[in-house]
Formats: sequence, C-alpha cells, structure tokens
Amino acid sequence: MADPVILLVSSDHIDVLTEQFHRYQREYDVRPATSAREATAILQRARSTGQPVALIVTDSQLPDENVLLAMHDWRTLVATARRIVAIPIERFAEESQSLRPYLQKGKFDTYLVLPQGRRDEEFHYAVTELLSDWGATVATSEIDSVRIITPDSRPLALAIRDFLDRQGMPHRTYAPDTPQGQEALAKVDGEASYPLVHMSSGVFADRPVLMPTSTRDLAAMIYGRPSDIHCGDVVDFAVVGAGPAGLAAAVYGASEGLSTVVIESEVIGGQAGTSSMIRNYLGFPRGISGQRLGQRARVQAIRFGARFFTGWPVVELRPGADGEPHVLVTEGGKVHARSVLVASGVAYRRLGVQPLEDLVGMGVNYGAAMTAAREMEDRDVYVVGGGNSAGQAAVHLARFARSVTILIRREDLAATMSKYLIDEIEWNPRIAVRPCTEIIDGGADDTGQLGWLQLCDVRTREEERVSAGGLFLLIGAAPHCDWLGDAVLRDERGFVLTGRDVPTDCWIDGLPPENLGTCVPGIFAAGDIRAGSMKRVAAATGEGASAVSLVHGYLEGLRVPTAP
Repeated sequence: MADPVILLVSSDHIDVLTEQFHRYQREYDVRPATSAREATAILQRARSTGQPVALIVTDSQLPDENVLLAMHDWRTLVATARRIVAIPIERFAEESQSLRPYLQKGKFDTYLVLPQGRRDEEFHYAVTELLSDWGATVATSEIDSVRIITPDSRPLALAIRDFLDRQGMPHRTYAPDTPQGQEALAKVDGEASYPLVHMSSGVFADRPVLMPTSTRDLAAMIYGRPSDIHCGDVVDFAVVGAGPAGLAAAVYGASEGLSTVVIESEVIGGQAGTSSMIRNYLGFPRGISGQRLGQRARVQAIRFGARFFTGWPVVELRPGADGEPHVLVTEGGKVHARSVLVASGVAYRRLGVQPLEDLVGMGVNYGAAMTAAREMEDRDVYVVGGGNSAGQAAVHLARFARSVTILIRREDLAATMSKYLIDEIEWNPRIAVRPCTEIIDGGADDTGQLGWLQLCDVRTREEERVSAGGLFLLIGAAPHCDWLGDAVLRDERGFVLTGRDVPTDCWIDGLPPENLGTCVPGIFAAGDIRAGSMKRVAAATGEGASAVSLVHGYLEGLRVPTAP
C-alpha cells in the first residue's frame, strides 16, 4: 500500500511548510499544493486510487478560496484526515480570534503558528499527536506482533481486535488460507477453533498460538493471574476497576509508597476508554482519546510500582473484621488487602430488544466500539444515547459512515450533552438528531449482519422501518457490583453509598464515614460506581486521587495501638 498522504497547502508559505515536513518524507507521501484547487485535485486522485490521507496542513489564507469552504470540501473527500490551519505570526492575533468559533465546531482539529525557523518542536508536537491519533483510529497497523486468524467477521474476532486496539497492541487480521494463517495453523495441536491469536514469538514464546473463548483469556495471559501474588502477602491497597478513578488511585497510591494492586475485569481504561476523543479534559487542548488516556495512566502507575491484573472480574468481597485484611476473590486467585477502593464503574444499560441483542458483535455494539467504526464506511449508522459518550461516538463514526443518526427519547440534547459537542454535531452534515424516538425491533440482512431497525415515536407511537448498517448503544449507566454482597450498602439503583449518604445506624461513634468511605471501614468507593458522582472523567480521576489520602488515614489508624 502507498504511504499515507500529508497535504501541504499554501501560496505564500509553501516553501516553509515543505521544509518543515521534510522530516516526515520517509514514512509519508508529502504533497505540496499552492491553491485550494490544486489541493482538491490531489485529494481526488488519492481517493480514486485508495491512497490514505493522514493530514492536511493549510495556510489560513488561500489565493482562490476561503479556507473554511476549502476545509469543508476536503472533509467531504477524505473525512478521516486530520486538519491543521497554520497561521503566520503577523496574522495570528487576529485570525486565531476569527477562527476560534469554527475550531469549537470541529471544522478543523487545531490551528498553530506557522513555524518561524528550524526545529519548531512545539509545532511538530501537535503534528505528531494528530498523526498518532489518525494512526490509532484509522490506519491499518503496519506491524503485526499480534495476528488474528479468522475466516469471517465473527463477534469474538471483533471483540479481540477492539481489546487489542484499546491496549495499544499492534495487530492485523488474516484469513486461514493466507501465508500468515497457514503459519499459525501449523502451530496448533489438534483441530483449530477460530479466531486464533498468533502472538509474536519474541513476546510469548511459550504460547505462540491461542484459541481464546473471550477477551478475558487473552488479557489474563498478558497480565497474569491474581494468584501470582503470594498467598501470604497482604497489599496495602487494592483497586477494583481500571477506569479513570481506579487509574488515578493507582498512580497516587503507588507513588506514595503503598503496595498497590489493580484488578480489572475487562480492558484498562473502563468505559471512558471507548471515547474516541475527550476534548474537555484539563491539559489536553487538542483532546485525547480515552484509549490513550488509559494507556498513559497505566504506564505511569506501573512506573511507580503498581501491579495490574486484567481479565479477572472480582466475584466476591470478604470484608475483614477488626482490622483484618479484606479478601477479593477472583477465578484467578485471591488478593488480601488492608484497604480496598471500589472503582468498578458502570456498564451501558441493555436495550432489551431480543432480536438486536442476538446481533451484538454483528453490527450491534454496546459502547463506541472503536474497531467497528472503521467498518462503517458508506453505511447508515444509528447511535442511541444523549450523553457525551454518544456525542463523541457520533462525531467519530461520521468520519467513516455515510450518515449517522442520533436517537434520543428527549426533545433535544441540551440537558444531557456538553455544548461543545452539540455545536460540533449541529455543524456536521453527516450527523442528524432524531428526538423522541426509541427502537422497538430490528433484524439481520442476508449476510447475518444488522440490516434494519424499527423506530417508534414516543409521543405518537408512529412506527418507521429504516435500513441500518450499524447500531451503537450508549444508553445510560448501570452499576455492576453484585460481588460486594450485602456488606457494602448501595442505593435503590445499585450505586455504592458513601459518606453522609450511609445510613446513620452504620455510623461509628455518631460520625459518618469519610466522604468516599463506605459503611465498611477500609473500603472506599470512587468514580461512576459511587452514588451521587458526577459521571465525568475529571471528576472520577479527582475522586480516585482523593481516596488515597483517606486510605493513608485508615492505614495509619491500624498502626496505632489500642489503649487498654
């Protein structure tokens, strides 16, 4: 395949841009253009030949067309390309102000000062961020340290690909009759069951080919078993869940000297890890994907000494009495911990339409399913949900799909979605919002994939059948913490009670637990699983970090001898 295109567009400063992007020419096809017309012709040729376009960098003023109109045309041609407006420094004060409303609406990804000299690394930091984001969400991996062998697009193969994407592990998919497929099959003892996962021999030499029955099988092999901790060891701090709250707690706990273990049932990053782009998280002006945020936090926590066990859901909590360690039970072993943070988050509620539940993984997806988004090209896609996660998914899907329709039961999005996302959705010509609508039925096409949906107006009960190539369900939060048993109290919806929300008959000496403390001393809760939480990434990370100070206080109390 031809190298991805980086398109540079400028009349007066094309020499500057060409010089700056010389460093990318080894791995990208860097193309200069001196007008919007010439740039459009380059993009048309790339599209007709199937050559991917990774990035468009344009001067803020073009000789033959308004830059915003040109951006609109280019986005129509190559919707997945990232877009930068480079503004000469003498015009930056004025044009950064005039362009800002269009940046907020998502008409381009960022604007930057045109470099004034060599080694403008701040400029190139933004460029490489966008190229990295494009490579992670659009491009086919050039590296195949993990090979997935499957004869078709079965649900488990898609789930494994999504898992590997969220772990940042490069992978590619091959059919069994390819040379790569035959190589993997030659290493299988007995009859093969698909999908096969062929690991690089340098990574897992003892088990080069797996036949997983779930993503948890793969996760457990990569990250080990909780029983790897010696049964006699007691850790200071066990975190259940590796979403934003759990990851923040792991970073702060490990960095402050607590022996810290994180147990995650699925994929590191939690529900936030499926977000294609979080634009309102502090410190990331160009946004960051949930996948990248989770990866960086995990590496940060590991650097301080935290241990992660992924693919092992906790099935039981046995609270310790009178300062004895709490026990977390998994199918892979037990973890004994002096303190526990419940940060297991929430899951998307089920739609409850059985014909569509039977098509999960075959066009129907819970969550954003970043891997499935790539396969929505030229399809009509539906997103159910009115929160920020649904909005982010719709914007990302619009890079690939022919159309994206957001279905909500409310009159509009104003009460449930951030304004910046609403503005971006309103501008995007590929996205429509259909209010006061629910799905009551659906079914497959001749290939066994999702083919149609039956929609119903919640006011009039009028029904309509529509063709659908993809359905993404992001419909509210449902806690999943039955493993807590009766010891840790929850509200009527199943969220963990903390602080003053704990019933007064569970207070100790007339005092409520700490604000993140549960009714059991030494057990805390943070993030979306906690009753009354804000359900935002920043709020969850703040609670996770705050919990560590409460853990310190609790552990210090355990060390104080009781007076006779």
